[in-house]
Amino acid sequence: MSNSKKTCQIGFLGPSGSYAEEAASKIQGELISFGSIMEVIDAVNQDIIDSGVVPIENSIEGPVGVTLDLLANDYDLKIKNEIILPISHNLLINEGSSAEDIEIVYSHMQALSQCRKFIEKMGAKPVATPSTSGAAKMVKGKKNAAAIGTRKAGDIYGLKIAAENIQDFENNSTRFVVVAKEDHAPTGHDKTSIVFSLIEDKAGGLYDVLGEFAKRDINLTKIESRPSKKKLGTYIFFIDLEGHKEDEDVKNILDTIKINTMKTKISYIKLLGSYPIEDND
Repeated sequence: MSNSKKTCQIGFLGPSGSYAEEAASKIQGELISFGSIMEVIDAVNQDIIDSGVVPIENSIEGPVGVTLDLLANDYDLKIKNEIILPISHNLLINEGSSAEDIEIVYSHMQALSQCRKFIEKMGAKPVATPSTSGAAKMVKGKKNAAAIGTRKAGDIYGLKIAAENIQDFENNSTRFVVVAKEDHAPTGHDKTSIVFSLIEDKAGGLYDVLGEFAKRDINLTKIESRPSKKKLGTYIFFIDLEGHKEDEDVKNILDTIKINTMKTKISYIKLLGSYPIEDND
């Protein structure tokens, strides 16, 4: 009988050559590509893979809505780690083509948005694809088409770089999260992510809830709202706060919210996970 330990399997949004693969490569394990963010998360949920690496926000374009919605509404999974990846976009074209030949630019919607001014200046039509690496694969052999993606994607699919660093803003980075069945043990340098909704939309409702964190001197590092998808004008709120769910102050406030539902102000709360902070230098 073999005593060898099973290799950890990590899913990412592929095919190979994507930014998600670059982020996932920072974790030790066997990398497996999937065709969409939902497929990655669903594979974790079904124990097909041990964890999945998916984008959750970008410094230019903000939140990745599909990731937030899936974690909040559809899956009971946890954020185990975060990975912050500097993003440098490249215009990838076929050998024998030039930038002047390009009429269509393919890439993931986030990448297209991050390079909006560059594409407009080219006079090309942007077309969204499931991933940046998928876009590179798609344009292979098309003289009038280009992809926005990684240098590795260009190498894999035999494309050349017509222009580098084409994002509209210099300081471009994407935050990826590692999704798994369990979150991370305390390290002393952690954050906790939660999502909640208010029972009713009224003046001061959100302020009352956030004030509970201020009373306990718990720093909130991010507040994000998303439509609840129940009716127009209703929202759910995503919060990142400093500390681990097992820290006394954090545990106390989470217990207070769950037990007392913040004096009937909150109708729903979900812990998305506690995990080490990755410093964004």
